[in-house]
Amino acid sequence: MTDTFKPTPADTYGGSTYGNAQQDKTSYEPSEGTGEIGKALLIGVLGGILSAAGYMVYQRLPDEHKQRLQSQARNALQQRINEIRSNFNI
Repeated sequence: MTDTFKPTPADTYGGSTYGNAQQDKTSYEPSEGTGEIGKALLIGVLGGILSAAGYMVYQRLPDEHKQRLQSQARNALQQRINEIRSNFNI
């Protein structure tokens, strides 16, 4: 064992250090993290609504506009793949 991990007399299982740590863990209430969960849920719901709206708009487009969007997306993806390949020298 190294000096940084060498147990001290207070680190026994019956001692106050471990006993208080176990009591603290059982009395922990996760009320502080509910704000973060709420924010993540809100962002997820908004993202779902926006993607559904975008899909509805896309479905109403004429076929020529759909093909143009598909080719633009394909070209952007190919450019990004080429950038990544050049960065990794593949």
